[in-house]
Amino acid sequence: MIDSRFYKNNGPLSLAKIASVCEAELVDGSKADVMINDIASIFSGQEGEICFFFDRKKKEKAALIKTTACVTSPAFVELIPQGVIVLTCENPHDAFVKLNRFMYEEILPKPGIHASAVVAATAQIGKNCYIGANAVVGENVQIGDNCFLEPNCTIGDNCVLGNSCRIGANANVMHAIIGNNVYIYGGARIGWDGFGFQTVNGRHNRIPQLGRVIIGNDVEIGANSCVDRGALDDTVIGDGCRIDNLVQVAHNDKLGKGCILVAQVGVAGSCSFGNYVVAGGQAGFADHLEIGDMAQIGAQSGVMKNIEAGTTVMGTPAIGARDFMKQAAYIQKLLKK
Repeated sequence: MIDSRFYKNNGPLSLAKIASVCEAELVDGSKADVMINDIASIFSGQEGEICFFFDRKKKEKAALIKTTACVTSPAFVELIPQGVIVLTCENPHDAFVKLNRFMYEEILPKPGIHASAVVAATAQIGKNCYIGANAVVGENVQIGDNCFLEPNCTIGDNCVLGNSCRIGANANVMHAIIGNNVYIYGGARIGWDGFGFQTVNGRHNRIPQLGRVIIGNDVEIGANSCVDRGALDDTVIGDGCRIDNLVQVAHNDKLGKGCILVAQVGVAGSCSFGNYVVAGGQAGFADHLEIGDMAQIGAQSGVMKNIEAGTTVMGTPAIGARDFMKQAAYIQKLLKK
């Protein structure tokens, strides 16, 4: 059961309504008026709840379902226990997301500025914004409508946030221009100095970082991730990118549309990613690389040269996935001798 202290439940909902939201078909139309109170997993669900079953690898677990109803694909209908009301659709995982969004909403404070927040007189704040306790909004900042600034976050002088942005607790934003519908999670650091030094006579002298961070629309940047501002050119995060927790994006990097960087990825300076590049957890990139559209980088890969569009690589140094698998199989054979 979802904890109502943290999320508002908009139920109960009839199965007819759930079928409409999920774009699913209710196998037994006579059950359209049955009410559902909550969403649950196949392992913990009970009467009055609905679950979703779509994992072919867990077919044997279907017998454990005890919820009132279940959304599944037509191929799995025969696996659902008798007595469980079945709804079918082609993509139950997508249906789960749709119902989740419809049935629940996070409990958030009402718009307003907390008494302890510090907002510069020159800052422009849009309509229906919330600025939490001890948040700081600097001089000449522009914040769009429906933005949500959580406690202790800071927005540095002259930054721009579009509409419907959310800045997490203790996150810092500086030297940044941010689009609409951007969520920067708690503890993230956006726009701080890139790691640029010049060694002279044994001393590491800091190189001034004079660029910005440009973040497009519909972007999420995870907790405690860092996006450094450029040295001269801007660091750019394209529309629709998803950056997980604990990711480092260095100065002058440029991510195209829809890129995904999973936890602990590290991208050295001046790399250029095409559109929809995916980098698995702990993958690392040397500096000044070009990664083509739709490239896929396996977890813990070490990328030391350019990657062509559409290529899947794995390992350190990263090589084609098929070659990596051959190497792994060969090593296993050697170990058995």
